[in-house]
Amino acid sequence: QVHVVESGGGLVQAGGSLRLACAASGHTFSSYAMGWFRQAPGKEREFVAAITWSGGSTYYADSVKGRFTISRDNAKNTVYLQMNSLKPEDTAVYYCAIATRRRPSTVLAGMQEYDYWGQGTQVTVSS
Repeated sequence: QVHVVESGGGLVQAGGSLRLACAASGHTFSSYAMGWFRQAPGKEREFVAAITWSGGSTYYADSVKGRFTISRDNAKNTVYLQMNSLKPEDTAVYYCAIATRRRPSTVLAGMQEYDYWGQGTQVTVSS
């Protein structure tokens, strides 16, 4: 069983930065592609960023491109989401997910591609 835990959320002013972390255990972390998603109140969960098993390829939603950076440290079984120039519309619960059934060399943007999810961490950006 894979266990995924997000951390690093909080309250920040617009224009500020946060770094989220996602720690995974119970599986060979470095073998799988991973992704970040978010869900704002009253909205559907949406894709934010994805990374391949090696970290060699990344992919971003247009809304965060140029502001957010996804990375991973396989030695620490952790994936990160560096969020800069935050906007009030970035306010959401952020979720980390692991894809164990897909090619790990592929960046994956669809929720259905992921098998294991964390409980989420709240990010609130004040104006």
